[in-house]
Amino acid sequence: MKIGRYIQRERRKQRVRKSIGHGTSERPRLSVFRSNKHIYAQLINDVEGKTIAAVSTETSSAKGTRTERARVVGESIAQAAKKEGITRVLFDRGSYLYHGRVKALAEGARGKGLVL
Repeated sequence: MKIGRYIQRERRKQRVRKSIGHGTSERPRLSVFRSNKHIYAQLINDVEGKTIAAVSTETSSAKGTRTERARVVGESIAQAAKKEGITRVLFDRGSYLYHGRVKALAEGARGKGLVL
């Protein structure tokens, strides 16, 4: 039986979320969403069901390639986390491979002192 692309993506996403666990107020989940043009990152407290901070290439004034803009988004989300008093997060890459823009976002966040 052939499984659709959407179902495969959802299964991958659920598998990753299951392995990292749920975000708490002390260690929220850093969720990444990637589209063809933009990349989005948000800190989520799963216990309360609230988004603590969110940054994207749409909201930031980053210039350069998509990978360079992803690094800037990572740095911005790390600064937003520091304002909230957060230093450690769970990195939720969703159904995306840890490669390219997702990796650049993670490295940008680590570069500003966020522990993934």
